[in-house]
Amino acid sequence: MNVTLPKKEKISVKAVIIYTISIIACIIALVVVALSYYYGSEELDRLITIGGSNLTQEDIDYQLLIANFDDIFQNQLEEYSLDLQIKRNDNTKDIVYTYYTKDETKENSYDLNLNIPYINIDSEIIKKYNDEIKQTFEEKAENVLQSENQNIIYSVQYEATIENDILSLIIRSNLKQASDAQRVIIQTYNYDLKNDKEITLEESIKNKQLDVNMVESKINEEITLAQRKVSDLKSLGYSIFERDPEDKMYKVENSKQFFIKDGNIYIIYAYGNENLTSEMDLVIV
Repeated sequence: MNVTLPKKEKISVKAVIIYTISIIACIIALVVVALSYYYGSEELDRLITIGGSNLTQEDIDYQLLIANFDDIFQNQLEEYSLDLQIKRNDNTKDIVYTYYTKDETKENSYDLNLNIPYINIDSEIIKKYNDEIKQTFEEKAENVLQSENQNIIYSVQYEATIENDILSLIIRSNLKQASDAQRVIIQTYNYDLKNDKEITLEESIKNKQLDVNMVESKINEEITLAQRKVSDLKSLGYSIFERDPEDKMYKVENSKQFFIKDGNIYIIYAYGNENLTSEMDLVIV
């Protein structure tokens, strides 16, 4: 008995092309919608105009600095050149070094990864810095070590630089305790080695020959954009820390957390310093 099978219907090349284009268009649409919710419409327009005049090399370099911020923290003082004679508390150690380190886990209680720095300079200002570092980071670590069944995750990282006789130190801690929201705390210390004094953000801006008003305008622009993203996410039901671009905390004179690296000034607004949040904003000039 001979059975004749039905012939397979051939799909035309034209149909394949149409189906493929339709699928790609759907994927692009979904990606654009997702990005617009995350970045906000204005920032998205700026980012996706790759071939146009809206995206300059300066824009690309800036976004790379922002994206690579987490990579800064290597728990070390970067290589430096210094002609000054610095009076150290311990001549056998560098100007900044890790003096408290711990990598320890206790099931259901805590998970610690700590690298806490010490500034090795004989100065009353530096003594105040070291006392504050100890109170903020080391004492918290000791409290965590005494905890039981609280499921605490706590890490501390830092990085230090010396550029143009300015010592700049940034310390970041991440704290997650039980069901509480993750909290990120960032502290910075900027010290004029030559003149034995603390240096402010305004002085750093002027040392870089930038205009303070221009920097404040950039800060306002970035915070306004960040709040626009918050509003977009809030409309989708997310609970995100809100910013007020008119808050005086964003004035240069009130901006205390900043870090100097490779000639760039990283101005940091870490809202976890005062609130239970991991949200932060970063402006680089």
